[in-house]
Amino acid sequence: MKVHVANHPLISHKLTILRDERTDSPTFRLLVEELVTLLAYEATREVRTKTVTIKTPVTQTTGLVLAEPRPVVVPILRAGLGMLEGMTKLLPTAQVGFLGMVRDEETLQASTYANRLPEDLSGRQVYVLDPMLATGGTLIAAFEYLIERGANEITAICLLASPEGIKALDDAFKNSGVPITLVTGALDEKLNEKGYIVPGLGDAGDRLYGVV
Repeated sequence: MKVHVANHPLISHKLTILRDERTDSPTFRLLVEELVTLLAYEATREVRTKTVTIKTPVTQTTGLVLAEPRPVVVPILRAGLGMLEGMTKLLPTAQVGFLGMVRDEETLQASTYANRLPEDLSGRQVYVLDPMLATGGTLIAAFEYLIERGANEITAICLLASPEGIKALDDAFKNSGVPITLVTGALDEKLNEKGYIVPGLGDAGDRLYGVV
């Protein structure tokens, strides 16, 4: 598994404001959108392209466009939905699917409760959006589900990640034969006894949308 921690002062600046407990939900949502666009720039460096010939007002030339089939962007509901706008700003022609995952707060295990995805993901580059890679349970379950549908290249974009989550993800898929990439804004210190990232930023879903 490839791990890329985006080292950029603007990312660090925006993450610092996100972490602050005084940051309100509207500001939090705006910053998440901006952060995801920055992270998506890094995550799509290896997006598949093809060469085409075009005519400019001056001459004929060649250039690159996204190859078919187009990438699929999959936000993990509900918190990943807050990342979608930032991703589609960079990849407006990508197909968008949705995957609903819920984590049992006692066992920390994740399960699928909803999906809206293509039946066959064979040959598709899949970009998964989830704000936090904590225990790794949610992303592991999501990746297994996507691989069952034929996904053979998966990139996850997370605002924050924990060392424990990265290890769990790597252990789960190191023999899968499916290339896995993680792009994150920061690698935090650890998980606490409740499975939350430290220092982290709290519950991303609650901070995006308020407590339901």
